[in-house]
Amino acid sequence: MNDTLSRYALYAIAGIALAFGLLTIVSGGQVLFGSEAAREAAGHYLPFVVWFNFLAGFAYVATALGLATRQAWAAHLALAIAVATALVFFYFGLFILTGAQFEMRTVGAMSLRTALWAGIAWFARRHIGLHRAR
Repeated sequence: MNDTLSRYALYAIAGIALAFGLLTIVSGGQVLFGSEAAREAAGHYLPFVVWFNFLAGFAYVATALGLATRQAWAAHLALAIAVATALVFFYFGLFILTGAQFEMRTVGAMSLRTALWAGIAWFARRHIGLHRAR
């Protein structure tokens, strides 16, 4: 991919990460700090998953800003987010296996988060992480 196209693709990915991060902070914040109605609307959620996603939202925003400015650390942070999300998803799966109540939408959301951040990490490490880190 040529440098100009790579730069625009990186801006697009940074925009997706930023939007995803802001939406994650808002939605997680509503469940954690909002009304009882917001918690009831969330259904059978596991607090550790909501807390992880809420806090990860801030890392998403930081990563987006780093990607937009082509900072090598952003590629590493994207990889850390992908790995941490996969680990939380795995841990969530263990809770499901013990019979804990859960929302199927959490399975979908965690699948999306894991795939999205794996893709962002791959792209970022390919286009800025390996070239800038040296």
